[in-house]
Amino acid sequence: MGYSLNNSWRFGLLLAVILLGGIGVNAWEYGDEAKVQRSELKNFPKNVASWEQIGADERFDAATEGVLRADDYLLRNYRMGDGKVASFYVGYYATQRNGATYHSPLNCLPGNGWSMSEPALMLIKPVDGRPAFEANRYLIQSGRDKQLMIYWYQGRGRAVASEYWGKIYTVVDSLRRRRSDGSMVRITVPVADSESAAIETAGRFAADVSTVLPAYVPD
Repeated sequence: MGYSLNNSWRFGLLLAVILLGGIGVNAWEYGDEAKVQRSELKNFPKNVASWEQIGADERFDAATEGVLRADDYLLRNYRMGDGKVASFYVGYYATQRNGATYHSPLNCLPGNGWSMSEPALMLIKPVDGRPAFEANRYLIQSGRDKQLMIYWYQGRGRAVASEYWGKIYTVVDSLRRRRSDGSMVRITVPVADSESAAIETAGRFAADVSTVLPAYVPD
């Protein structure tokens, strides 16, 4: 009798999970999304803390844009007065319910001839007192071009390094807040004198721009 009751309990739990999962999928597919106010990324400040934009905003070719399927994106270079430079990319998706979502550099860069090594996490501490968050860190190289790259996923008040947790939070927020908007943020800096100097530069730039991003990637 005990074995039978145990099996019945497990069957009931499994059935409840399936039913809840079905409800969640239906809500994800058919529920209307909340509208959020945001500024377009082309209006991102040309001057951020000690950083100043250099050159014009860059654009991808049509084929790359077709793969990314971002609703809005920014690709821009910045420089400090002491000569340190950083490349800044943000790809924003107004909704991820239609299959369009951010692409991890782990999938994109190797296919474009970049090798990736020395994976690690680094802590970013926004200068305005917002909570610190982790970003992914890699050394990337194509021929003689060596750079330090950091990236993270941001949206709906969260900044996370893990792509998987980013997607889990997207589903949860879609059900709880009726929102699935989000972005991938990437920063690259050249590795010149030392890797540690590049890490410091990337971390400083991330700490500065992270305070401005919520106007363009809403909390």
